[in-house]
Amino acid sequence: MTMHDDEIPVDAELVRTLILDQYPEAADLPIRQVRSTGTVNAVYRLGDRLAARIPRVPRWASDLERELAWLPTLGPRLPLTVPRPVFAGRPSATCPVPWAVYEWIDGTPYADEAITDETVAARELAAFILELRKFDPTGGPPAGRRPLGELDGMTREAIAASGDLIDAAAALQAWEAALTGREWTGVPVWIHTDLLRPNLIARGGHLHAVIDWGGAGIGDPAADVIAAWSVFGVSGRRAFRDHLSVDDDTWLRARGYALHQAALIIPYYRQTNPAFVASAVRTIREIDSDATS
Repeated sequence: MTMHDDEIPVDAELVRTLILDQYPEAADLPIRQVRSTGTVNAVYRLGDRLAARIPRVPRWASDLERELAWLPTLGPRLPLTVPRPVFAGRPSATCPVPWAVYEWIDGTPYADEAITDETVAARELAAFILELRKFDPTGGPPAGRRPLGELDGMTREAIAASGDLIDAAAALQAWEAALTGREWTGVPVWIHTDLLRPNLIARGGHLHAVIDWGGAGIGDPAADVIAAWSVFGVSGRRAFRDHLSVDDDTWLRARGYALHQAALIIPYYRQTNPAFVASAVRTIREIDSDATS
């Protein structure tokens, strides 16, 4: 089932054609689909060590190009593994968007059962964010989110449309509290912008890798604090905030962004990606719990 109205039809045969035409070094490798909650790229394993990623819709092709441009610079200096591009594919008659081959990263998407100690994982992610912020922002692409006030109408609509899966009244109360915070006027820093559980890879009980860098760039540091609710529970959230030294305004703003993102996921992916919706519902429950504690 496709998730987007303008989704490009991608299957193993298309990937085989692209590999044969543009990356024949991998022509003999077996191809198999990677099933995940990912919504931006279709992913196919190429043997054991490589993976091809193809944007699902044309408007997200620029996300892939951003990864290819910046990951070689960012990756070597970060404390967690990030995807390493090995080949950049070009649009063709069979595929209208650029695509790429990366080294495969072993592990599993972040889940409670995949982590030995949530507080340790929270400190690992916080340390990663702090290192990312140290990169020189000069020349970096703009990233992040619009001010919360500009997101008000669509967020309220999404909360109302999700009322059978969440406590809409509590979510609305948390959203209105977020709107009372001060707008950000600080210095832009490097941010990932999409620190959700599917984009964090665990291995050996620890946080191992951060993937899906299509939205990375320069912006409001609150964008990466969303992990406090999208990834962690109470103990991890506390350790995460302490390690990042998040001030009250940034915390309130980040909680609003986390709520906005999760609320929009639910109605959009309700039929096509129920596992992703379940993760968004979990995020809103964490926000409700945190906002009332």
